[in-house]
Amino acid sequence: MTSAIPGTRAVLLPGTGSDEVFVRSVFAGPLAAIGLGTVTPRPPAGEKLAVGFLTTLDELAVAGPLLVGGISFGAHLAAEWAVRNPGRCTGLLLALPAWHGEPGEAPASLAAKASADLVEREGLETALRLSVAGVAPWLADELTRAWRRHGDGLAAGLRVAAGHPAPGLEELRELDIPTGIAGCTDDPVHPVAVARTWAAAMPRAEVAETTLTALGADRESLGRAAVSAWLSAAQARPSPTRDGRNGQAC
Repeated sequence: MTSAIPGTRAVLLPGTGSDEVFVRSVFAGPLAAIGLGTVTPRPPAGEKLAVGFLTTLDELAVAGPLLVGGISFGAHLAAEWAVRNPGRCTGLLLALPAWHGEPGEAPASLAAKASADLVEREGLETALRLSVAGVAPWLADELTRAWRRHGDGLAAGLRVAAGHPAPGLEELRELDIPTGIAGCTDDPVHPVAVARTWAAAMPRAEVAETTLTALGADRESLGRAAVSAWLSAAQARPSPTRDGRNGQAC
């Protein structure tokens, strides 16, 4: 399989409390399989999390248009940057979007606020021990590495992500670029209905579904879902209407 947009650089952003190590493990392999390299910036510290990532994308785009994407909050920021920069973004790879517009009572926002509260109240190591108790071993390993790398900026970064609006549906409708969206049907924090809603709103989006169980066994399963959906969107003829019946098993 070859790249739908030869020569495009792919820049992927991690989710809340995560890091570039995880997002690279998800996307680098699937993108390499279609001839694309992957750029994964390290998360900016603390309160600079959102503005820092957006600034990084601006800087990277000086050399030419980008294929951008990310996981969870990283997906939100990628879409936000695309809305702000028409003509500089060739496509989107979005995994596990968590809300559109204001976060409100979105589960991912509430979880990030609760984690920030716990870190501030108990300290990083105690908060980490409490947070990984009972979770899947792969997720415990990812959180342990990423949270420690965020260090003193973790709580502030979590709060930035928890309160930052994602693009609204009207903004998503403006993104007439090939978009692949991946959702996990067994993820209560990032409901797959959100991925479907994003895809239904966007003129050239496809959604592919996988599971957290698959992600635990194979990090690239989530990346393959998003890349597969993106290729389908890029190869399909643009449609003047959307009926929300996107769907692709993965």
